[in-house]
Amino acid sequence: MWSSTSSTAAIPSDEEPSESSSSSSFSSSLFNFSSGNPRIEETRGLMHLFPDDTPSTLPVGRKPLVCVVGVPNHMTYADFCQFCGSFIQHMLEMRIVRMDGMEDQYSVLVRFDDQDSTDSFYKHYNGRRFSSLEVEVCRVLFTLDVQYTGSIEHAQPSNATSTELPTCPVCLERLDQDTGGILTTICNHSFHCSCISKWADSSCPVCRYCQQQAEKSICFVCQTTENLWICVICGYVGCGRYKGGHAIIHWKETQHCYSLEVETKRVWDYVGDNYVHRLIQSKTDGKLIELNTQCAHADNGCGSCSCEDNAMNEAILNSKVEAIVNEYNELLATQLENQKLYFESLLQEVKEESERKISKAVQKAISLKQQKIQSKIDRCKKEKKFLDDLNENLVKNEDIWKTKILAIEEREKKTTRLMDDRVADLEMQLGDLMVCLEGGRTVEQLAASDEIKEGIIDKSIESSTTSGSDLVGRDA
Repeated sequence: MWSSTSSTAAIPSDEEPSESSSSSSFSSSLFNFSSGNPRIEETRGLMHLFPDDTPSTLPVGRKPLVCVVGVPNHMTYADFCQFCGSFIQHMLEMRIVRMDGMEDQYSVLVRFDDQDSTDSFYKHYNGRRFSSLEVEVCRVLFTLDVQYTGSIEHAQPSNATSTELPTCPVCLERLDQDTGGILTTICNHSFHCSCISKWADSSCPVCRYCQQQAEKSICFVCQTTENLWICVICGYVGCGRYKGGHAIIHWKETQHCYSLEVETKRVWDYVGDNYVHRLIQSKTDGKLIELNTQCAHADNGCGSCSCEDNAMNEAILNSKVEAIVNEYNELLATQLENQKLYFESLLQEVKEESERKISKAVQKAISLKQQKIQSKIDRCKKEKKFLDDLNENLVKNEDIWKTKILAIEEREKKTTRLMDDRVADLEMQLGDLMVCLEGGRTVEQLAASDEIKEGIIDKSIESSTTSGSDLVGRDA
């Protein structure tokens, strides 16, 4: 379906080359992409994609080839196969590629068995989220053509020239494109979809190349990404002296004298002002090799000889490695001890500073508490003075009212005695009057004797006269 200029890196094409030239009449966009392990072999190419201007209508001249653009790196191959669901059985081949300018994302080229399956896949998945918990949306674009421009080999290529069909590294069965269901990872290793869907890791089962690339380091101060050095003691990342010089500033502040150059993996000693590494990582295969290794027969003029005694050379190499490891362990122990003393001093300073702050805070809180208590005491004293004055006034008023009450009681007593005497006199007068009245009635009833009547009248007159005079005398 897609063509290539390199037969080793291309996926076989089912179309004639003449159709690629006729595809220029359609409106398409060009995108650069790459695949492969950058340390070993990197394949680059061009991709002709139909623009996604009108997603509701299908483009004219489309083929059973689509590209899923912008798949997040955290989705493994198994996750993508599970996301495709029932369309897996209609997919003949899938290839994972990297689109230029898209970081933390990869794209998937998918070739279907017929056009109907391709259209159904486009309608079902275009604009659909990869997960309900994420915001990334699946973008499906119809692909007109894929052209591989070439490959760059960083390692020695294999001498094997077998013409047999490749086999799946998992099940060891042949990868027949006619049967379909083949997935090629980003490092150009092919598997059956049913086999790779059981691999839960994001790395390749063959070479362990991970599609999730490590984040680029930046200077902790100026945020630059060039000429970076990382402290082997604490991991501080700073730029070199030809940039901002933050790495050497870190050494002056912390006395961490060993720093690793991120690009070349070489170790620099600021105290000795030279490189001190013994082993570096090979860019070819990633293995550790000895730096500036010279041949044992270099003094005899041998430029490229091979030592006969491999056991002796291996023993010498092991002894060198062991000596380097011991030296590194001692160096690391010394640096860790210095680091321990440095951080202990920092902790002591922080502890003293925190104690000073705590003491200041306590003193401030105590002073504020004392001020509040003193204000309460003053307020209580004012209230006590007010209550004392009020009590004194109440005591004085009590004495005054007591004297008034006593005087009133005396007057009441006198008035009561006078009233009692008067009532007694009135009772006596009333008794005399009653006697007089009864006497008068008796006299009227006794009409038998005039003498007695006269005598009684005289006596009553005398007694009344006497009582009247007494009464007048008492009133006077």
